Amino acid sequence: MTSVMPSVAPSPQAPAPTPGPVPSVGAAVAGEIRRLALYGSVVVSFLAASAAPTPLYQHYNTVWHGTALTTTTAFASYAGAVLVGLLMLGELSNHVGRRPVLLAAIAAQALSVTLIATAGSFAPLFAARIIQGVATGAALGTLGASMIDIHRDRGTILNVAAPGIGSGVGALVAGLLVGYLPWPTHLVYLTLLVILVAQGVGIARQPETTPRAPGLVGSLRPQIAVPAPARAAFLAAAPVIFAAWALPGFYASLGPALTRDLAHSRSVALGGVALFLVAGLASVASVVLRDLTAGRMMTVGIATLAVGAVGSAGAIAAGSEAAYLVSTALAGVGFGASLQGGIRTVTPLASPEQRPGLLSAVFVVSYAGMGIPAVIAGYLVSRGHDLRQVAVGYVLALVLLAGAAAVSLARTSPRRG
Repeated sequence: MTSVMPSVAPSPQAPAPTPGPVPSVGAAVAGEIRRLALYGSVVVSFLAASAAPTPLYQHYNTVWHGTALTTTTAFASYAGAVLVGLLMLGELSNHVGRRPVLLAAIAAQALSVTLIATAGSFAPLFAARIIQGVATGAALGTLGASMIDIHRDRGTILNVAAPGIGSGVGALVAGLLVGYLPWPTHLVYLTLLVILVAQGVGIARQPETTPRAPGLVGSLRPQIAVPAPARAAFLAAAPVIFAAWALPGFYASLGPALTRDLAHSRSVALGGVALFLVAGLASVASVVLRDLTAGRMMTVGIATLAVGAVGSAGAIAAGSEAAYLVSTALAGVGFGASLQGGIRTVTPLASPEQRPGLLSAVFVVSYAGMGIPAVIAGYLVSRGHDLRQVAVGYVLALVLLAGAAAVSLARTSPRRG
């Protein structure tokens, strides 16, 4: 999965509208909603494509003789590629236009799902995940900026909600398609391919939402910097941002095997349930709690994440699938709230020209959290450690990180005013 974060760079000032017939208010609103629905659907399909392999990883390991380390490394390669796309291509659409970047990203995404659908080994799967990650990283910032260009308020809400919906629904629907319909390793990707082609046609018909700005070459150099006024808050928030992203990292890599183990079932359809709960409820929490102050949202997020993680550890140790899923849902709420709270805690402390570098630093922490702990967990399982014991240790480590963040934030809050 990928982020519910804002775009790396703000949009340039939109040009003055060309004089012409003035549409009615109702027609204008309907047009905005249709365009927002199109751009939002692309976010959903991109994140759904990223989550679609989740229920199939165990099948791939069986057929291609992989291990838990192979699975988690495949996932981490995607997370790393998303980070590269965000850092190097996140501002590209400001200089070459929104539509060319989105069409190129959709083409790359279509290539990636075709590679996965026709893969006969891990090599094309890894290549596809890397292509998919770069395409997603390039597209998310462009899609986010486009939606805000169309309507600032509605676009902002859609920016927050769509990624989690895409990841959650993608994992769940992929599990159902794989578990109950024919062509289990092909149908979900062919379905995504048809959707992507239709979305590409829709994007090709859209007008540009912003003028092109100079500075293309400079935009390809990642800006990673934490300005002095934001350093204390960033260092305090970094552990919870890392912990929050480690949660979906686990559920998207080893989570399917754990869910099936707790359910004493080999059904592939169960593979996407946990990620669906985490990602879906993260989106719901981000939207429902958006009016809270950053500090209050962070407090709610840390507390809920910790309670959900402790509950998950207890449920895993007791072997209770129902308690595990309930705790997973609670942790998903904590993921969404703590992530948004963390971003909103640090970004106001930087000036507008400093925010791209600061958000890039947040991205680095986020995707490190998504990939590194999952690979470590995969390595431990592949070396013979019990999956349940590794999972318990994993979620308890998240609790420690969240606790460290809570202490640090409490110490720095007086200075933040």
